[in-house]
Amino acid sequence: MKWRQWLVASSFAVLTACTSSTHEGATGIQRKQFLLLPAEQVNAMALQSYRGELSQAKQKGALNTDKANLERIRKIADRLIPQVATFRPDALNWAWEVNLESRNELNAYCAPGGKIMFFTGIINNLKLTDDEIAAIMGHEIAHALREHGRERISQAYAQQAGMAILAMVTDMSQKQATILQTATHLGLTLPHGRGQETEADVMGLELLARAGYDPKAAVTLWQKMAAANKSAPPAFLSTHPSSSQRINELNSKIAVVMPLYQAAKRNPPATKIVVPRS
Repeated sequence: MKWRQWLVASSFAVLTACTSSTHEGATGIQRKQFLLLPAEQVNAMALQSYRGELSQAKQKGALNTDKANLERIRKIADRLIPQVATFRPDALNWAWEVNLESRNELNAYCAPGGKIMFFTGIINNLKLTDDEIAAIMGHEIAHALREHGRERISQAYAQQAGMAILAMVTDMSQKQATILQTATHLGLTLPHGRGQETEADVMGLELLARAGYDPKAAVTLWQKMAAANKSAPPAFLSTHPSSSQRINELNSKIAVVMPLYQAAKRNPPATKIVVPRS
């Protein structure tokens, strides 16, 4: 029994170790994070997946073919990326890329390490303004800065390890394990995912304001998203907050970032060329 107690104690000591990867910024994001896996490992996995998607899009003739929108998102990225130094100075040295896939989906992402991908569907179907594109891009960049992907993978590893340890020391049945896993998913994983989304919303709001984009565009963006996703599941069964929750949270932070936006309009910040123009 003693060796089991030692195993549980030592395992949970490892699994509860927390750290943080970003500075607070004006919006004060300071949640401690659980980052178990090395960043290099997660970044390598993400890069492999990203390169695979680029290759598939290129084979289909769908990569960077919409030149007008490609130029739009790259110019917006040029203004947003220098602002990442507020939260992570090291992120200025990431090998940033910005690409556009002709694909009729309401989606965009920023993979770990600064690999940004937009789908034409989200730009064209929602008729996005530059400020609204900046709101999406700021949100996705924030996910990468906060290493939310690394955090989710770490959490999954920890849950699997914890379940295995608990089953071993308590002789838990398969049915009991399934019930516990479901309860953990609803009580921890989903709220944690919603917390990450809220962080990305708020940090993204600050990024776009510092870059001189109107923070109110984040609200109009989610109003458009709400209209396009009327069949979304209830918030308690989703890893994303409801659109109304997001809008309320964003509205509560606009007053905080508005001075940053006004300062950027008076003195436009420097830009960074992310990728060579072609």
